[in-house]
Amino acid sequence: MGRTILKWMILSSLFCYITFVTIWAHGESERHTCNGIEVAITRAGSADTITRNGVLYELSRYPRKIIGCPVKDINTLEVKNYLGRFSNFEEVNCVLRTDGILCVTVTPMIPALRVFDGGKSYYINKDGKRIEAKANFFVDVPIVSGNFTDRFRPHDLLSVVKFITSDPILNKLVGMIEADDADNIILIPRIHGHVINLGDTTRLPEKRRALLAMYRKVMPYKGWEAYDTISLKFEGQVVATRRDKSRLNHGEDNGDDIALEEATLPQLQ
Repeated sequence: MGRTILKWMILSSLFCYITFVTIWAHGESERHTCNGIEVAITRAGSADTITRNGVLYELSRYPRKIIGCPVKDINTLEVKNYLGRFSNFEEVNCVLRTDGILCVTVTPMIPALRVFDGGKSYYINKDGKRIEAKANFFVDVPIVSGNFTDRFRPHDLLSVVKFITSDPILNKLVGMIEADDADNIILIPRIHGHVINLGDTTRLPEKRRALLAMYRKVMPYKGWEAYDTISLKFEGQVVATRRDKSRLNHGEDNGDDIALEEATLPQLQ
């Protein structure tokens, strides 16, 4: 009999304790508020500060107040889904710490190039996935413009962009790329006065050697504004179109050819 009474006394005490803790925790959650937001970037990069500021800006536009809001009223899943709707992130996670800080961890999508397609502008990553071009998530990457179709897509140019950015000379030379179509990829140099018609995406090392040969053997003598277009489309030659068509005599060829074999310069490779 005594053991039964003792058992009930212990159970009653536990029930009272649990009730007290529950009421206390509810009161604490009412009293505690979110004290701030911390943003962590899982992929370290040069654009981390821009990404972090962009996340904070978007959270400032969240439909409900976050900082200063009671902790119990913050739904971390809703915050995660709110940020996850942007194509700029591969993954988003949100956790509330015990000190009232909302920790947001994002894995950013890494753009490979920026596309201007008619009146549209967006980024694509190395897999060709489209990323929204939001001003608060600006990334400095190569620029490509053109009128793209299902048969000629922006990520068809990724091999050209990678070739240019990995080459110290071309990376400094080329300002942007304009793609008229798959067979007329135009490089716009930072040197004003001419453009470079790369043709298609094939034979890139060979075309690089031909272009540098043109710059080394012809341009210093003819002048950097003598031609409006340097074409690398044709195998074995460089075709340079004269800028001043009035100087051409009747029947004169409208371009200067350089044999690619003669133009190859090993020291510039």
